[in-house]
Amino acid sequence: MNANIKKYIPADGLAGLKENFKTDAISGFIVFLLALPLSLGIAKASDFPPIMGLITAIIGGIVVSFFMGSRLTIKGPAAGLIVIVAGAVAEFGKGDNELGWKLALGAMVVAGVIQILFGVLKLGKLADFFPLSAIHGMLAAIGIIIIAKQIPVLLNDNPTLAKGKGPLELLANIPNFIANLDPKASIIGIVSLAIMLGWPYIKNKTIKMIPAPLVVLLFAIPCELFMHFKETEPAYALVKIGNFVDNLNFNASFEGFSQTGLFIKYVIMFALVGTLESLLTVKAIDLLDPFKRKSNMNKDLIAVGIGNTIAAFLGGLPMISEVARSSSNVNNGAKTRWANFFHGFFILMFVLLATPILELIPNAALAAMLITVGIKLAHPKEFIHTFQIGKEQLAIFLVTIFFTLFEDLLIGIAAGMVLKIIIHLINGTPISSLFKAPTLVSFEGNNYLVEISKAAVFTNYLGVKSKLEAIPYGFDVTIDLKKTKLVDHSVMENLEHFKHDYEANGGTVKIKGLENHKPLSSHPLSSRKAKLAEL
Repeated sequence: MNANIKKYIPADGLAGLKENFKTDAISGFIVFLLALPLSLGIAKASDFPPIMGLITAIIGGIVVSFFMGSRLTIKGPAAGLIVIVAGAVAEFGKGDNELGWKLALGAMVVAGVIQILFGVLKLGKLADFFPLSAIHGMLAAIGIIIIAKQIPVLLNDNPTLAKGKGPLELLANIPNFIANLDPKASIIGIVSLAIMLGWPYIKNKTIKMIPAPLVVLLFAIPCELFMHFKETEPAYALVKIGNFVDNLNFNASFEGFSQTGLFIKYVIMFALVGTLESLLTVKAIDLLDPFKRKSNMNKDLIAVGIGNTIAAFLGGLPMISEVARSSSNVNNGAKTRWANFFHGFFILMFVLLATPILELIPNAALAAMLITVGIKLAHPKEFIHTFQIGKEQLAIFLVTIFFTLFEDLLIGIAAGMVLKIIIHLINGTPISSLFKAPTLVSFEGNNYLVEISKAAVFTNYLGVKSKLEAIPYGFDVTIDLKKTKLVDHSVMENLEHFKHDYEANGGTVKIKGLENHKPLSSHPLSSRKAKLAEL
């Protein structure tokens, strides 16, 4: 199979469009069916005008496709940024959502420019600096917040019910939401949620090819027409979807810079969290690519930054490489970046030709889709998987969730990182090697030997990675960890990724020197601590 992969790689550019037109257009159409309702739902949950979610998806498809450094990812608005976007609207607007939207856009423009600079400065490796358990904890916390904010919408079809309440307060108020539910909205919401959660369990492959969000719309829109009820919108969100061209104004305002601390806070959050989510998605989709192609992370980051800057000027949501749509793209046989282009093109055509349908989608149905996303992010399996990797990983995971729910995402991920550093110091990591691991690379015959000393942990892995990436393909590489006192889970997983990528491009990788290290759990990629006798 590897020989066939090496023999045939889909063409890129205009040649790729001609060669793979059918497969990419079909995949793009299927992803469009998935992205259309989700983009609307994410915009509504973010307190943005609904049309702005579609503008972001259109830009992410039609514009970004020409610059992106990954072949199979789909660019568009993501549920993982709802918490930040809605928080920015609330804090900037102080009760005036239209003002909050425009001021949040100003911070997003600056964040988009920073993402471009990240790419130009070749900081696409930024994701490797953050511990995986803290990143997964951040995503799980986002999932919990999404669920909490969408439950009242699911039961009442009214997005304003979640206004001004924190996630824990919303969860505590679930009995009240149930006691005061709207029967019509609840029927649509609960059945839609059942469809979303149950669809993966359908065994018929032909039926399963239909995206679950499309099935929800086929159920929810006729129900709305039959029961004669309308969704409740914030007043400013009633931007006429039909006047699509009229909405393409420069909506961003930079007056929020007068609130300097708040402005900087959200610039950092948009740039950092959006970049991390996007890079992690690209890394995950590369592993699914049947042709084993490796994305250019820096080029992709520049492309996302360009897309975010344009989208923010026009009033759109921030975009990332979105994992669910990207996975669907791979599964539906996409071969090149043109599938992403087609997904944006089909959304544009739908907006221009069929906008009345969009205005019939109940909020409760969109809430069901978002709750499904939240459940995936915060699924009990995530907690179990983290515990299996190691108790210390679960502690970091839970601390990140706790501080994210009680404070915000920046505080949450910072708390997770601080705890991990403390755990590393307790486990014997020398302070001198926290940010720099002595790494010696030597070459003899056909073999590169990479010797890492003292400690290999998330805070010093970027230096190790730069030396590994300097090794040309086609050789035998041995990574010797015998002289380390600690190798953490993030490094173990990153070394495994390096092994996978290197061997896919020719050559072999052997990781040795862990015979005298004690794993902190039975998981194959758990942290490894040198036994006392070896210290």
